[in-house]
Amino acid sequence: MKILHFLLLILPFSHFTSGKKPITSSSSTNNLVYTSCSNASYPKICIRTLSSFSTINTPKDLAKASLNVSISRANKASKFLKNLKVKSKREQGALIDCIEQIGDSIYELKRALFELKHLHKGIGFRSQMSNLETWVSASLTNDDTCLDGFKEIDGKVRYDVKRKIANVAKVTSNALYLINLLYDTRSGFKI
Repeated sequence: MKILHFLLLILPFSHFTSGKKPITSSSSTNNLVYTSCSNASYPKICIRTLSSFSTINTPKDLAKASLNVSISRANKASKFLKNLKVKSKREQGALIDCIEQIGDSIYELKRALFELKHLHKGIGFRSQMSNLETWVSASLTNDDTCLDGFKEIDGKVRYDVKRKIANVAKVTSNALYLINLLYDTRSGFKI
């Protein structure tokens, strides 16, 4: 009986002395996120936005999660822009163009996510990858075009729009990086 009490007393602390972390799905998920995000355009943002996903088991899952983050951020930016109060016709024109550009970005990101969900090795893989890269790149171009409309505008409106759109662009840039990790020209498929 004394041995049983002793074991019950030390077992909860044994993982501290072993020097190893128990392998769990969340630690393997975090390992994949940290490893994959380390060379992304914005590694800290990549890690912060993706480490909370519990369904990431493969590089493809990671790319899907990153696109979902991009779509979510773009939707939030669109709502923000639609509710933004502007004072001049110039601001209003830039804002209308920007809302349209972000709408196009959301559409392209959703197309990319659909394509990614149906991505498979074999015939057509390179074409699918090309489509993914094209749509996500086009989304980034739309973000830049939106910001271009505010170059000649000073003040709070420009600052607020730039902050929101830059946030979308950063997570989308990371998504493009993670999509590109799905195929390595030297070693082939990684999905």
